[in-house]
Amino acid sequence: MRLSADQMILWQYGFIKINGTIAFTWGLMAVLAVGSKRITRHLSTDLQRSRWQNLLEIIVTGIMQQIEDVGLRSPEIYLGFLGTLFLFVASASICTIIPGYEPPTGSLSTTAALALCVFVVVPFFGIKAQGLGGYLRSYAEPTIIMLPFNIISELSRTLALAVRLFGNMMSGTMILAILLTITPFIFPIAMSALGLLTGMVQAYIFSILAGVYIAAATRGHNTRGPKAKPIPAVQP
Repeated sequence: MRLSADQMILWQYGFIKINGTIAFTWGLMAVLAVGSKRITRHLSTDLQRSRWQNLLEIIVTGIMQQIEDVGLRSPEIYLGFLGTLFLFVASASICTIIPGYEPPTGSLSTTAALALCVFVVVPFFGIKAQGLGGYLRSYAEPTIIMLPFNIISELSRTLALAVRLFGNMMSGTMILAILLTITPFIFPIAMSALGLLTGMVQAYIFSILAGVYIAAATRGHNTRGPKAKPIPAVQP
């Protein structure tokens, strides 16, 4: 029994390998990129809008409200990163209904890459909001004694993000695989539906935690975060 798609070798030349995790990850990214392009190519700024655009605006508005509730005062700045995180993890779970597909988030290499993205983006937004000096001073708050503990906290929470997502996603896949070998198909179908729900919850938790970490990095001298570019008014 495969523990993850890492063990599915699709192509190899010497030490260069393309495994299932790489193939499924890039395939999912291609689907998301093409899908987003097709969905947004006919957007209108007129008063008359399609039902799909209204639905898309409701979803985007909901995500921005969640980002603002975390403590980020300019959610449109962080929408691209946090929204992409949510869509990737959620889509990886939804695609499990496709026969032969194994979610890349069930591999520790993928979840570690997602956690490293958060690890890099947090200081990026922190420095953008507070400046380099202000962000570095936050590691020594409230006293210089806390400096090593704050650094350890940065590393440990990145590891926790990767391991939490990996454990939850892999466990659902493993349970479903075991049930398929010992029970009829009806019960695993119910477990698949539960797995989809679990995947959506994990996508939400991962994105919210990333938002919380960014909000913590942008606090201090500039509690409102960097200013967003003004959105031009739409002429009717």
